[in-house]
Amino acid sequence: MKRLFISAVALFTVAQVSAQKPEEVSNKNSWLKAGISASVPVGKLSDYSSFAAGVEVSGQFMRTKNFGIGITSGYTHFFAKDNAEDFGTIPLGLMLRYYPMSKGFFVGTDVGYTFLTNTSGSTGGFYVKPQLGYHNYNWNFYGFYNQVFQKTGYIDVQNVGAAATYNIRFK
Repeated sequence: MKRLFISAVALFTVAQVSAQKPEEVSNKNSWLKAGISASVPVGKLSDYSSFAAGVEVSGQFMRTKNFGIGITSGYTHFFAKDNAEDFGTIPLGLMLRYYPMSKGFFVGTDVGYTFLTNTSGSTGGFYVKPQLGYHNYNWNFYGFYNQVFQKTGYIDVQNVGAAATYNIRFK
């Protein structure tokens, strides 16, 4: 079911992008995003970690008036509980956003690979991070669900949280 959902999102995205006239890259449609996030682990991971905090940085190009694409990375630190150990995630992904209006709600997702730090037995896995939020010229505020799919035998990293990013414009 997850693969079917991801395939449907990818098909919709490709159809939207190919149907739109692209704009040229300029300081009006390309910028960096820098921000912070806070989240709580869910699923089996909540037995080992109670809270996660992170930073993120992205580069975004508005492919059309309503569709943004870019690359994203960052670091999220998972704080351990009981006798477990802290660990971290470093995602490297593709950022996709749909903005129906120049100010207001947006939907998006990040997809890619996440590297795990301070873990034994697993180095990372494919991740997907769907988002729903509010944006204006300078800020993006959103809620997200993040899941890192690992090989059989390891706990999938799952967390739900909120984030804020600031748009750094080129001059």
